[in-house]
Amino acid sequence: MSPLKVEFFHDVVCGWCFVLAPRLKQLQDELNLDVQHRSFILQTSREAMVERFGSMPKAKETILSHWLSCSRAEDVKRINIEAMRQQDFEYPTGLLAGLACQTAKALGGNEGHERMFDRLQEAHLVQARNIGDRATVLAVAAEADFDPLAFATAFDQQAPQMLEEELAQGRRLGISSVPSLVIDGRYLVPGALSLEQLRQTFIQVRANQKQAQGATQ
Repeated sequence: MSPLKVEFFHDVVCGWCFVLAPRLKQLQDELNLDVQHRSFILQTSREAMVERFGSMPKAKETILSHWLSCSRAEDVKRINIEAMRQQDFEYPTGLLAGLACQTAKALGGNEGHERMFDRLQEAHLVQARNIGDRATVLAVAAEADFDPLAFATAFDQQAPQMLEEELAQGRRLGISSVPSLVIDGRYLVPGALSLEQLRQTFIQVRANQKQAQGATQ
């Protein structure tokens, strides 16, 4: 049977995306999943952060309270709340990280996008680095074995349009929160499901596919 297509819409700064990602990886081979990475950024500017949370200090306070819930839900504990709390930079939007993921996609396809997403999430949620800073993002890209010059060029020239197209794709599919999965191009599944919930969801979609194929024969 052909792989089951799973579009994983995520934002690098999202703790729940960090919780869900390893569960998808665990099931990828077990259930023959074709996981396609998609960027979907909830706040793309400082102004949007202030509008959403009231101020940048309140944004950081609120988001770190969400990190606590994410940490409790992790299968392997990695989120470092105190390290981020101690940093003096404002909590970043996901814009530069989203552009970096699209740059990685331009240079390395879906595998590149996945690798960059994982590295940036680790830099953000585990190492408490400022991924709202261009130099930091480019440094993480170099650490992820992307050529620095090629990455910087694609970041400026290709990534903005690619990101806008992917955000528009998400909106067309009804994405309004992250993480969200679109399975088989038809089933929208929001939220950080548990490993077993994910497994059963994919098994049910497979069953639906077989039932539909049987009805057409």
